[in-house]
Amino acid sequence: MSMGPFLKRFFPKVYKLQEEDRRRRGNSNNHYCLFNSQLLTSFTSSLYVSGLIATLLASSVTRSWGRKPSIFLGGVSFLAGAALGGSAQNVAMLIIARLLLGVGVGFANQSVPLYLSEMAPAKYRGAISNGFQLCIGIGFLSANVINYETQNIKHGWRISLATAAIPASILTLGSLFLPETPNSIIQTTGDVHKTELMLRRVRGTNDVQDELTDLVEASSGSDTDSNAFLKLLQRKYRPELVMALVIPFFQQVTGINVVAFYAPVLYRTVGFGESGSLMSTLVTGIVGTSSTLLSMLVVDRIGRKTLFLIGGLQMLVSQVTIGVIVMVADVHDGVIKEGYGYAVVVLVCVYVAGFGWSWGPLGWLVPSEIFPLEIRSVAQSVTVAVSFVFTFAVAQSAPPMLCKFRAGIFFFYGGWLVVMTVAVQLFLPETKNVPIEKVVGLWEKHWFWRRMTSKRDIQETTILSH
Repeated sequence: MSMGPFLKRFFPKVYKLQEEDRRRRGNSNNHYCLFNSQLLTSFTSSLYVSGLIATLLASSVTRSWGRKPSIFLGGVSFLAGAALGGSAQNVAMLIIARLLLGVGVGFANQSVPLYLSEMAPAKYRGAISNGFQLCIGIGFLSANVINYETQNIKHGWRISLATAAIPASILTLGSLFLPETPNSIIQTTGDVHKTELMLRRVRGTNDVQDELTDLVEASSGSDTDSNAFLKLLQRKYRPELVMALVIPFFQQVTGINVVAFYAPVLYRTVGFGESGSLMSTLVTGIVGTSSTLLSMLVVDRIGRKTLFLIGGLQMLVSQVTIGVIVMVADVHDGVIKEGYGYAVVVLVCVYVAGFGWSWGPLGWLVPSEIFPLEIRSVAQSVTVAVSFVFTFAVAQSAPPMLCKFRAGIFFFYGGWLVVMTVAVQLFLPETKNVPIEKVVGLWEKHWFWRRMTSKRDIQETTILSH
């Protein structure tokens, strides 16, 4: 979206606005309204529409056939989308490519977090599962590097879009060599012996009887019928349903996608040119990836709720401060001192770091580990579907909101950060070091949720935590 040749070919109206903005520096309205094009936002958001539909379909595949087939289908779809996007000749081809990418993301987001949580030993589950968000961060950083290096190459945008085929190929081919999770084996086949063999293989020990017993007990209430969505609506699963809805919603209303999609616009607002905007976005990508790596190192030591609290407060302070600086820019017709521009870059880095070690990875980790086996696949699909719905809503609403509210958009998302930080502290139990099939018992001991879960038909409710 920052590459002139790409906009000129597919979105000429946006390109014309950009050229006018270059000629009329100081007009802050143009900075905010540059990308306020319904066609352009449709291109951006189409991925999330197909992803929403795909993740609901992926639930049946993951539940009935296993996690591995879903990962493979996600890789194939993403590979096709990358190839079509890189060879696009018109907007229709671009949007179809985005739709295929959405199918790939839908399947992968539904199955990969489940795969990681089920394969990981309890004491390392947070670190291993956070690898999912780390790799998203690496992808984001890689995309920024590629965009920066190809911005001045003829048809550089084709290289940018087509190189998505590289990770898609790795995902597709790699999935062929993955073992299926023991949880999936017991759920889809009921074969206890095969499950035990896989447990011994992935744990590296023959002493797996306790975990095997937990899996067999959990699978006794698990089924692969078509009523899984109805089962999720039962009162005893109310805590999991609420979390499946609110965690992905909160993850999106942190405002991260506004920063991710429109950081170049923000940087241009405080005085940077196109190249400077891309470079600043590259810096924030490095910060985000580094902070997620840090999260992997500490999440199983200090816990999920502590990281949620630290990250929420960090994002709130930085976002409100950015809003104040942008308000100052508005008062001065979009022209402020150079030092304030660098301050915005630093504050965005602080904000991205807060997201990188809290809501970024934990928004995927926590849902993947709090659901019982019998509803795990469908609940994960609901989580991903809600994420797609609100990512789509943010992508569609951000350009007009930036255009109309300007600095107010940062205060809007800052308000949500207050709400979500308080909600997590009050209503989410701590899951660190708890075996995944025993997390269900945490709800029965929680001050708020225990009234809804007291009649759950499970044999073991004693939680072993460290």
